[in-house]
Amino acid sequence: MGYSRYDPAKQNRSAWNAGKTVGTKRPLNQKQIWAIRFHLDREGRLRDRALFDLAIDSKLRGCDLVKLKIGEVVAGCEIRSRAIVMQQKTGRPVQFEITADVRASLHAWLESRGGTVSDFVFPSRVDHMKPMSTRQYARLVDEWVTAIGLSKAEYGTHSMRRTKAAMIYRATGNIRAIQILLGHTKIENTVRYLGVDVEDALLLAERTEI
Repeated sequence: MGYSRYDPAKQNRSAWNAGKTVGTKRPLNQKQIWAIRFHLDREGRLRDRALFDLAIDSKLRGCDLVKLKIGEVVAGCEIRSRAIVMQQKTGRPVQFEITADVRASLHAWLESRGGTVSDFVFPSRVDHMKPMSTRQYARLVDEWVTAIGLSKAEYGTHSMRRTKAAMIYRATGNIRAIQILLGHTKIENTVRYLGVDVEDALLLAERTEI
């Protein structure tokens, strides 16, 4: 039996994930959210505070978050309380809320940023006509979590997407609601995404009296 010339073992190269934590990234808890907010406010980083807050509230994938345009989150002179975007991965629309505190941080950033409704909310540093790259977004998330003492191996951009969904699930146990909020096409994907297991199911059952 032969070996492929691309086989890392044959070339004495380590696998791409050697020594790395792979799999689902952990969601943030309330204390960690406020710690990151405090760090960004102390540093006066309006853009990063708005990006962090919107990432948590919107529950969007990184590719959809960075491509948000001003017109999608602004109506007239006000930040929308709800917005809707077309997901790049599924081609389906998903709606999300923008809560009062997040509207405030987003308003502060957009007031400083300027621009028109057709401009990106978070433009690229190199070309302001293009959105921030998902790679840059991932670097920022790594920076935020390490700033408060967390491991970037355990937290990433999907932590931002999972955080509020995980909180809602723990509070309600309503997987169907989470499926809608995350824009998943199948509820099985939501179950896997949240890491729902037998223990969760039994706890929910024990809380339900008939």
